[in-house]
Amino acid sequence: QTYLMRPDLGRTLAADAQAALKPHAGAYDVAFAVTGGLSAGAVQAHAAPVLAGLLPSLLAQSWRVAPLIIVQRGRVAIGDAIAEALNADSAVVLIGERPGLSAPDSMGAYLAWQPGTQTTDADRNCISNIRPEGIGYTDAAFKIAHLLRAMRARRLSGVRLKDDSDRLLIDRK
Repeated sequence: QTYLMRPDLGRTLAADAQAALKPHAGAYDVAFAVTGGLSAGAVQAHAAPVLAGLLPSLLAQSWRVAPLIIVQRGRVAIGDAIAEALNADSAVVLIGERPGLSAPDSMGAYLAWQPGTQTTDADRNCISNIRPEGIGYTDAAFKIAHLLRAMRARRLSGVRLKDDSDRLLIDRK
């Protein structure tokens, strides 16, 4: 009940979480956070297959990937605090989306370049409806990797970075 009524909660790290991350800080290209959001079942079902399709391609390209962070009762903006704490250039938050009538298990991916306390929703890219009946795991992993590479190359994200991966997905098939 509190999570639903207090959208300001779940956006910052507790002091003990900050301390737990400190020894893992480094110079990372990307930090991944997984949180239940409004549908814990969505991330339980979909986060692992998306990460399994995504991480090998990033690691093959020598991306420095921070340790995976699991967050209880997190919001999208928790990725900002995690990226800052770990010294990561970008953040990807996999989060359970608001359950709809036809998709109670939809997961979203929110990406931001150099996120921090100043980051707004306009600074994030979103891939929504990740699930087998929506954007499948392979396509979601491809879109996330494409956006991360574009963010790093152009050093920006959000409304200033358009997602053109659908064109590439069509060319790939």
